[in-house]
Amino acid sequence: QVQLVESGGGLVQAGGSLRLSCAVSGRTRSGYSLGWFRQAPGKEREFVAGISWTGSGTYYADSVKGRFTISRDNVKNTVSLLMNGLKPEDTAVYYCAADLYGQHYDYWGQGTQVTVSS
Repeated sequence: QVQLVESGGGLVQAGGSLRLSCAVSGRTRSGYSLGWFRQAPGKEREFVAGISWTGSGTYYADSVKGRFTISRDNVKNTVSLLMNGLKPEDTAVYYCAADLYGQHYDYWGQGTQVTVSS
């Protein structure tokens, strides 16, 4: 089993910044990708950002491109999401996820709430 635990959520004013972190533990294997997703009230979960094992490949939703930065530390087994220029529409529960076999994200954290006030 693989466990993911997010931290760093909170309340911030529009234009502010937050940094989310996710600790990965358990029976992982090298080569896995990590990602961040979010789900706003009444909406479906959506992809926010993803990162390859080496960190050389990063991917972003158009809505966050240029504002959010994903990074990982394979020694500490963590993935982070630096969020700048936050907007009220970024308000959601943010989840980190792991794709161990290159097929789909099959392990998920419990989520952390991010609220952006206008």
